[in-house]
Amino acid sequence: MSTDITFTDATNAARVELAAACRLTHLFGWTDLLATHISIRVPGRSDRYLVNPLGLLFDEVNASSILEVDLQGQVIGNAYGGKGDLNPAGTVIHGAIHATGSPEAEAVIHLHSREGVAVSCQAGGLLPLTQMSLVILEDVAYHDFHGVVLDNSERQGILSDLGGKHSLILRNHGTLSIGRNMPEAFSRIWRLERAFRFQLAAQSAGVPLQQLPPEVIARGAQQAKVIFADQSNFLPAGKREWAALLRRLDQALPGYRN
Repeated sequence: MSTDITFTDATNAARVELAAACRLTHLFGWTDLLATHISIRVPGRSDRYLVNPLGLLFDEVNASSILEVDLQGQVIGNAYGGKGDLNPAGTVIHGAIHATGSPEAEAVIHLHSREGVAVSCQAGGLLPLTQMSLVILEDVAYHDFHGVVLDNSERQGILSDLGGKHSLILRNHGTLSIGRNMPEAFSRIWRLERAFRFQLAAQSAGVPLQQLPPEVIARGAQQAKVIFADQSNFLPAGKREWAALLRRLDQALPGYRN
């Protein structure tokens, strides 16, 4: 077994949360076979992050299979001591975000879901049509498509476009959300994907859509700041949702903690 892998209680807990996020991604039908990736920074380190291995389906990922990687994309190993494989696109995207050292980006989730890719191809992107879109609208940024994300030169563009926001629509590609922890990142990607589902459902009805007035759109954005604030008793940082999701996962897809 590699002696360079980080073994602490906090890191082991982070591996479990990452594995849980992978299995929940499978449970919600967001997977793209082996193609997408989820990561979390190694607790207490600014030079390492954890990421799911290339080669395992998302419902197969468990804590022991998670890879530890440096910011250059070199695999340190996993809990079994093996090197494993890493999706090179994950190195560009996740490496860029974790390299900033931002406490807002401890966890990063990137998806190629059907709904996410479909809306990413629409010129208008996420539209202010529903309550679900209004509460996230001002926290969503856009990054134009330049081809498969394999070139490190795209790192700065991703960071620049994300700016101070927490979700990113990668045009003609997919979605991405970040968070100070996995519960926060997962709740953000869930809200984004849910807003996409409702938008596409409304558009597919083939009837004129009810447009919302600017003052209502602005009010929705202000309400979101209250609903999702840290001091809120409603949904602070995804904590309540995450606890509920883990209960569901323990019943539907146990084994991720191993």
